[in-house]
Amino acid sequence: MNDSSKTVQLRRYELVEGVLDDFVAWFTSTLIPARLSEGFEIEFAYADRDANQFVWAVSTPGDAARFAEVEAAYLQSEARAAAFAGQPVRVATQHVTLVEPVA
Repeated sequence: MNDSSKTVQLRRYELVEGVLDDFVAWFTSTLIPARLSEGFEIEFAYADRDANQFVWAVSTPGDAARFAEVEAAYLQSEARAAAFAGQPVRVATQHVTLVEPVA
């Protein structure tokens, strides 16, 4: 199965110790609305408490080039700036890649 109508980016974060609940609260109340306002869809979001990780996927309609355009605009947006304003560092390491469906 291949859904070429959208491009999905998988994001996996290794969080700073002890911030998972605060991160999830900020993510759901602030980051999701910021991403949605800039043309993204949230595919899923999961917390792995044992590993102190947060994994989520974001998508846009279209191909990888279109995703890159939307992401570039988002990175410069007022919505993103407002979402991150005054926020402490909660992500120690991040792994970000485009993925494709296989099943």
